[in-house]
Amino acid sequence: MVRDTNRHFRFDWITIIIFLLLVGFGYLNILSASHTGSTIDYFDFSQPYGKQLIFIFLTFGLIVLLLAVDAKFYERFSSIIYMVSMLSLIGLFIFGKNVNGATSWYAFGGLTIQPSEFAKVATALAVAKHISDLNTNINRLKDQIKAIIIIAIPAILVLLQNDTGSTVVYGAFFFVLYREGLPKYHLTLGVSVIIISILSLKFGALITSTLVLTLLTGFHFLSKKKWRMFKSISVFLVAIAVSIGVQFFYQSILKPHQQDRISLWLRLEKDPEKLEQMKKTFAYNLNESEKAISSGGLTGRGFMEGTRTTGKFVPEQHTDYIFSTVGEEWGFLGTTFVVVLFVLLIIRILHLAERQKTQFSRVYGYGVASIIFIHFLINIGMVMGLIPTIGIPLPMFSYGGSGLWAFTILLFIFIKLDSNKINEW
Repeated sequence: MVRDTNRHFRFDWITIIIFLLLVGFGYLNILSASHTGSTIDYFDFSQPYGKQLIFIFLTFGLIVLLLAVDAKFYERFSSIIYMVSMLSLIGLFIFGKNVNGATSWYAFGGLTIQPSEFAKVATALAVAKHISDLNTNINRLKDQIKAIIIIAIPAILVLLQNDTGSTVVYGAFFFVLYREGLPKYHLTLGVSVIIISILSLKFGALITSTLVLTLLTGFHFLSKKKWRMFKSISVFLVAIAVSIGVQFFYQSILKPHQQDRISLWLRLEKDPEKLEQMKKTFAYNLNESEKAISSGGLTGRGFMEGTRTTGKFVPEQHTDYIFSTVGEEWGFLGTTFVVVLFVLLIIRILHLAERQKTQFSRVYGYGVASIIFIHFLINIGMVMGLIPTIGIPLPMFSYGGSGLWAFTILLFIFIKLDSNKINEW
């Protein structure tokens, strides 16, 4: 038997290098966005950049631990990990600390932990375990329902804690289910619900229902494959139900500040005075973020030379709005560099996922790629004003220990699962 002398170097180093680049470049921007004086004490642990340095240092120990654990452990104990994670979310209703209106944190002295970040990892493992089970067929309705329940439980628990941003992320698992054979009509249904929801908020239930009826009538008569009347009526009734349900959710369930953010995004407010007030209240971060990004030009103002960054014009810039720091100080070239890194990371993970020997590893890999993609898409879209502000960090880049550790765990579990063989890109 030939001994494998390279067993310690069989990890996918391309993925690891991209991870290190994101963490390192992220720290530089956290440092720039959070320093408060002309001189910087890098070991001032009362400052965000000092705390982030501790988080990064502990991350390397976490990586060693994750890669030292046998790969089979993650599949074998995925259900237990999921249950423990759900219990940690439930415990927040009793022991949780309220931060910025969301009861999403446990406080241990000066340290706070956000279980919802780690719940994404547990859910990815649980979904992979369920789909890879020999008795599971994702084309069967009962198995689809089981998968949806696994995803819905943490999503609902997080939503009840008023953490809308983390709730939205669980929609990423739809891509995983679709890859594993979820019928295509689910994709059509999902996209249709989103479009109808937006139209209902923008134009009202009556106009939206009329538009849907017109489209169904045209499709029925113009399509070569005639739809049965019962099917058309069913689709129309579902569209009405979605339209009315969305308006009820918007008006009766969402809190005023959440309503205002959506209203501002869709330009629903007709009163000029109230609209201007909403812009001052809810669009301040966005306006300042856009100004910071646009002021960077092609090459940026230079590291720690951004006037809007050093002047603290953008609130919470070292967390959810960290991308605006990149835009101001590193310019178009810097923002492109970050976008390219994320795109390469996602493509690399998908590439590795397709070459896995087991379905569990493949499904989990798709879960990792989907979660990172949704975070990346929403955060950058939010910072640039393309979607409403919902508060979601840029993976491996924004300030925060829980986020950094959760994404480290998410990614390096997959790297460990992949390490059973050497892949070529």
